[in-house]
Amino acid sequence: MVQAIGYAAPAADKELEYFEFERREPTAHDVEIDIAFCGVCHSDLHQARNEWGGTVFPCVPGHEIVGKVTRVGDKVTKFKVGDTVGVGCMVDSCGHCHSCHEGHEQYCDSGLVGTYNGPDKHSGGVTYGGYSNRITVTEGFVLKVSDKLDLAGVAPLLCAGITTYSPLRHWGVTKGTKVGVVGLGGLGHMAVKLAAAMGAEVVLFTTSASKVDDAKCLGAQHVVISKDPEAMAAWQNQLDFILNTVAAPHDLDAFLSLLRLDGTMCLVGIPAEPHPSPSAYNLVAKRRSLAGSLIGGIAETQEMLDFCAEHGITSDIELIAMDDINEAYERMLKGDVKYRFVIDLATLKQR
Repeated sequence: MVQAIGYAAPAADKELEYFEFERREPTAHDVEIDIAFCGVCHSDLHQARNEWGGTVFPCVPGHEIVGKVTRVGDKVTKFKVGDTVGVGCMVDSCGHCHSCHEGHEQYCDSGLVGTYNGPDKHSGGVTYGGYSNRITVTEGFVLKVSDKLDLAGVAPLLCAGITTYSPLRHWGVTKGTKVGVVGLGGLGHMAVKLAAAMGAEVVLFTTSASKVDDAKCLGAQHVVISKDPEAMAAWQNQLDFILNTVAAPHDLDAFLSLLRLDGTMCLVGIPAEPHPSPSAYNLVAKRRSLAGSLIGGIAETQEMLDFCAEHGITSDIELIAMDDINEAYERMLKGDVKYRFVIDLATLKQR
């Protein structure tokens, strides 16, 4: 076993604190990574505070990981020491079910193994995430990262990037597609950037007038204040696809009615409480669809990283020290971040 250090939540009602633990020695198919940066996702907060239930403590969050390979197993073929790599939301799956064979490991029939708080198949217990100095991951769940991009800005692509890229690709967003993006947070700002890079006409919906200029700078051609009934009415039956990134319960009908015939609204935010039930009429009247999407498979995540490298896309971030994580959580709850916190793991020191 290899000694590791990080930050962990000792209990749901406790702040994250310094934590020492062990990682496994790399086996034949493993890649050991020295973590340089780790993004801070809202789901980290949900898990650390057990808001979804099922958190095993101590919990080391973090699933937006970028770093350098330090060791590889003797059967590893895709990576070598010194490579820049990433690890996203999962580190294993059954590998045998239909979903896994189709390259959709995130929908594994047996359940994906999360990068943290998942069942550790190798050493027992649960997996520990990227709020730490190193991690050991099976080769098949490690991604190649281009050195062309700012690595701190790449880290959130491993969750926020693929969570928005996957549905945009699945529903065929391309040049000329009219795409609505609901919310301009960590996910929403990536949705705007990616959809714009795909050639879509992007309409950003926000409750905050202060975000209009930012949305346009990120690539939105139109910005609509969703609290304004007249502004919303102007987009009735206009959009081909809506990516709804808001992770709080809200009126879905207000957005479903903006879809044209055969349009789809996809949800990627997971609120702690259910959304109010949408009207069946809003779906039936225009053969509209309400769908959901969960991150993306490994092959698609690599495709997303390559797409971002080609188009020069990274997340807009605020870099923080490891010791600032609890303050960052409180700021995240207030929406006080543009648009993703990223931890600089060089600030994590042995105590």
